[in-house]
Amino acid sequence: MNRIATIQLTSSQHVPENLSLVAELITTAAEEGAKMVFLPENFAALANPDVFQIALRESSAEGPIRSFLAAQARTNEVWIVAGTVPVSTRPDGFSVPDERVRAASLVYDQSGIEVARYDKIHMFDVNVNDNQKHYMESQDFEAGTELVVIDTPVGRLGLSVCYDIRFPEMYRALLHKGAQIISVPSAFTRITGEAHWQILTRSRAIENACYIVAACQYGNHDSGRQTWGESIVVDPWGRILNIQSDGSGVGFAEIDLTLLKSIRSDMPLVAQCRFDVVAEFP
Repeated sequence: MNRIATIQLTSSQHVPENLSLVAELITTAAEEGAKMVFLPENFAALANPDVFQIALRESSAEGPIRSFLAAQARTNEVWIVAGTVPVSTRPDGFSVPDERVRAASLVYDQSGIEVARYDKIHMFDVNVNDNQKHYMESQDFEAGTELVVIDTPVGRLGLSVCYDIRFPEMYRALLHKGAQIISVPSAFTRITGEAHWQILTRSRAIENACYIVAACQYGNHDSGRQTWGESIVVDPWGRILNIQSDGSGVGFAEIDLTLLKSIRSDMPLVAQCRFDVVAEFP
């Protein structure tokens, strides 16, 4: 059994105040025995109008947010799955064109080394009946193209972000790459979260006999956005192990790989699937 922690936030547009709270909550999680800490999407600045300027500063691992994350992992001796950070360069080091950026989910080991990066693949270009009405994420963000699965102390981890969860083919592809746990850092809108959030997270866990770990944004943000919250951990049988109803804070759950292996043995989904799976994007 390995203890993990999800951090729920109501992030503002201001990086320093967000990072100050994140540091406090990571310390709390580590003191309570978490081996891995999961942060929400856009934890450092939600809906900041100068996202490109933030991303320019994060073009390398020496950027201020990335350096902060490395220091937090090293100081607290925990792995950190760092939600998303806007980054102005692609994984190959080339700049993203047209003053757009990538939404990068970064992973740090307990020594503060950046060991993985996943760039969000599915852009949130939709209409929602809320106070914003229209979202066009692709105006500011370039979609990633690569799936990422890595080994961690709590299991083999697949990376995804928020809107990705509506595309089950991606999660089956992560399963075929060996994922036992899949992270879903999110900033679901209040409208879509109330309607679909628990259904989607539990469905992806059941379909793939995996743990789903989703750290979320919650509440009314200074940008005017409203997010749903409900940071959640779901086990491979679809049971909710932890859910945070409101506010900022830390939630805990245990990852039991023995249980996961038992469920997969009893219900061998991969071996029984009669359809070809798209294992790479695009």
